[in-house]
Amino acid sequence: MCLLLGLLVSTVAATQLAAILISLLLIVPSIYFSGLAFPIESMPTVLQYISGIVPARWFVEAARMIFLKGSRLADLLPHFAALLAAGCLLGLWAVGSYRKR
Repeated sequence: MCLLLGLLVSTVAATQLAAILISLLLIVPSIYFSGLAFPIESMPTVLQYISGIVPARWFVEAARMIFLKGSRLADLLPHFAALLAAGCLLGLWAVGSYRKR
């Protein structure tokens, strides 16, 4: 996922400084909305819905289910499906925005 995000940033940004700023603008909200820094349940309802589209949330929840609950693969399928869908969308977006120089 991070590799696809980096590829997308590199196709969009014209300079190295722009790439760094875009990366920061994407990574910081991703950490906040993932539930890693703050519990999702304590966020306002609107922000909880926004966190549903952040791929890091699905990764953090899957990691917690594996390490804390010892969940089976069948329990993790919705999380893997969300990560796969986000990866496909990011990949298609990165390939679509690629231009030859």
